Amino acid sequence: MDKSRNFRRKTLRAFVLVKMRPGTSEEIVRSRRIKGVKMANSVLGRYDAVVVIEADNLEELQRIIYEMIEQHPNVTRTETLISIFHPPE
Repeated sequence: MDKSRNFRRKTLRAFVLVKMRPGTSEEIVRSRRIKGVKMANSVLGRYDAVVVIEADNLEELQRIIYEMIEQHPNVTRTETLISIFHPPE
């Protein structure tokens, strides 16, 4: 498969900013093992972690965010930033 086709495979990327109960940010970082989660890191600042998710469509993105992040018992708040990119033709 050439690089341009591989680049177009996933069309949506979301950056989920996650606020956790104190001392639990490592739990959400383990979510990087979930299909669709490309990166999950603990961070310093207003939020405790940032999770990067790639999905083929909004339904898949919604499922990953809701089931894997928002239903986590130690997540107290999330903010999702959706990046929709279109590779050059």
